[in-house]
Amino acid sequence: MVWSPPVRFWLLPNAVLLVVLAVWGAVRYPRLPARIPQHIGPGGVDAWTDRSIGSAFVLVFVYAGITVLLAGCAELTLRTTPRDELPDGEGVSSASARASVSLLNRPGSRASARRAARALLLFDTCVGVSFLAACGVLWRSAPEPDVPAWLFAAMGLPLLAGTALTIVAAVRDRKL
Repeated sequence: MVWSPPVRFWLLPNAVLLVVLAVWGAVRYPRLPARIPQHIGPGGVDAWTDRSIGSAFVLVFVYAGITVLLAGCAELTLRTTPRDELPDGEGVSSASARASVSLLNRPGSRASARRAARALLLFDTCVGVSFLAACGVLWRSAPEPDVPAWLFAAMGLPLLAGTALTIVAAVRDRKL
């Protein structure tokens, strides 16, 4: 049998990314200009805001919220009774009700629940990597409206990779 780390182990990269973002932001905050980017569009920075804790750390706060939400979803996924452990018709009166119970959107097995939970936490890691790239623009020392073209790829590719991993885990569960 191959050793598999517990699902909570997959939360570690998210915690590390959150600490890195918070420390990096705290170090950069005193040197930020009076106005910082509020929105980055295809043409570069198209909205500015006054520097404040809320405006400078908005991505850190959002990432912390996403991490808590996805960690909670992963934990609930692990606590859900998988389809293969559901009682056969116990407490269900009709055949159509039994069929609908067996088709509930729940993991097929404990192993698929672990895969789904890991996929959610890996998706959260990808969101954090994407936010790292965005913070590189947000926390620049000079109020420069130009944004390098690679930034959008650096933000989008991790999100696409995390989405693909989550979809693969869900499709794999459906095939089993």
